[in-house]
Amino acid sequence: MTEPSERFWEVFFEVYENLPRQGPGNRTCAARALSLCRDLPESPAILDLGCGVGGQTLQLAEMMPGSIVAVDNHAPSIERLQAAIKRNGLSQRVNVLVGDMAHLEQQPESFDLIWSEGALYNIGLRNALRVCHGLLRPGGYLAFTDAVWRKNAPPSEVKASFDLDYPTMGWLEDDMVAIHDGGFEMVGHFSLSDEAWLDDFYTPMETRIVELRSKYAGDLEASAILDQLAEEPAMHRRYSDFYAYEFFVVRRPF
Repeated sequence: MTEPSERFWEVFFEVYENLPRQGPGNRTCAARALSLCRDLPESPAILDLGCGVGGQTLQLAEMMPGSIVAVDNHAPSIERLQAAIKRNGLSQRVNVLVGDMAHLEQQPESFDLIWSEGALYNIGLRNALRVCHGLLRPGGYLAFTDAVWRKNAPPSEVKASFDLDYPTMGWLEDDMVAIHDGGFEMVGHFSLSDEAWLDDFYTPMETRIVELRSKYAGDLEASAILDQLAEEPAMHRRYSDFYAYEFFVVRRPF
């Protein structure tokens, strides 16, 4: 499989870093997931893995007391989040780090809640669950989203898209087995609403692509990359019944 070019990533990040969030999700879904974490400490220690520019990090800080450590391996995204934290007066509560979630330097059993929206798959779900289990205190919660198939025989463009980004993507039952095998107890799960895909992710993405088309008018390579990126929200509008993002809330047993 051909790796994307340096120019692709340049245009990709010019789109994605300007979005409220870098994947499906919204405040309503976050609040629903948090409602399943019923007996967190009064001031919990929270870890946000794969935070991107931190749309969900800032929402967590608004909805929850306690401290947050937000980690992402893309330094420009962390810089944007750091600036947002300062603007919102959250520097005393939110600490951001550039890091690899597979090799974190955080102390074992040091968090009450680990949050990760659309990021754990980057290091393999089972590996990520192992990492999270070790970082959670007994009784701590892990809340994460993961893409899953909903119907057999997806159209070729859908299959090709997920094969490129998430070739090991499975079904809900596969994630349930991985969660059990990872030593977690299931608390609850639900599928993200279509609004969670569109409001803060795909609709802003389409707006941003239109803005960049004007900037790159006459640049054939950049325009082709924008065409490629625009295929994702268009595909979702046609074929979203074939896949979903599932929000899982699980717990490390005492």
